[in-house]
Amino acid sequence: MIAAALARLQREGVAVLAAAPVFETKPVGPSLRRYANSAAVIETALDPPALLTLLKRIERDFGRRTGGQRWTSRVLDLDIVLWSGGPFVGPGLTVPHPLFRTRAFVLAPAVAIAPHWRDPITGFTVRQLHARLTRLHALRR
Repeated sequence: MIAAALARLQREGVAVLAAAPVFETKPVGPSLRRYANSAAVIETALDPPALLTLLKRIERDFGRRTGGQRWTSRVLDLDIVLWSGGPFVGPGLTVPHPLFRTRAFVLAPAVAIAPHWRDPITGFTVRQLHARLTRLHALRR
């Protein structure tokens, strides 16, 4: 599904510069199935709202249905996590994605392809954000 979505982006004129391996992860929320997560670095002339419109159309074309319970199983979920243009806030869209810093299932694939990209809000690289989220804490004596 992920490979097909990336191919569809390319057919829509979006250049896929890098794609992360697929990571299998536990669900967030009430879903019972595991998820396949990946990330891609893309290049497009579309601004974030236009890109989001394209991503939502692709999701629908792949069978995603809107409405219903939040965080349930879905065929495809495409998000804009970071953007080289810096922070963006508009109707229905905030970039960087507000929760990406707290989600290993987002950061692990991103580290594989863009470890040095910086979060424009915190200044941390994707690698640093992932390490901060996943590091083991020393045991207290």
